[in-house]
Amino acid sequence: MKVGLKKEVFTTVNEGNTAIAVKSGTLPVFATPMMCALMEEAAANLLEEYLSDEETSVGISISVQHKAATPVGMKVRAVAEITGVDGRKVAFSVKAFDEKEEIGDGVHERFVVKKEKFLTKANSKVTIHGQ
Repeated sequence: MKVGLKKEVFTTVNEGNTAIAVKSGTLPVFATPMMCALMEEAAANLLEEYLSDEETSVGISISVQHKAATPVGMKVRAVAEITGVDGRKVAFSVKAFDEKEEIGDGVHERFVVKKEKFLTKANSKVTIHGQ
């Protein structure tokens, strides 16, 4: 993986990914959390192409601006571009577009982890919490 690599993913705004549906607002437009999720999906998919079967990546930060509303029925495209690699931490520029304009942009960071080790640590919370 290197700086400059890009990945695009797509969705269509439907009743299930509106602000009303995910309870982030009261209007039937593409929800900000769903835009963030699409941006993360682009970044995660890009990294998966370069990781071993034992590895995956997890999101550790995202800061975005949602600049324009997108109604039900319109297509949305998210693009993630690697802007930095620091060991296991990878930084991205993320953008989202509907069929008319750019609707959001920001930055996102992911961390490359070993799947089994990560899940073992996460699942240990159940044991600790359950005592």
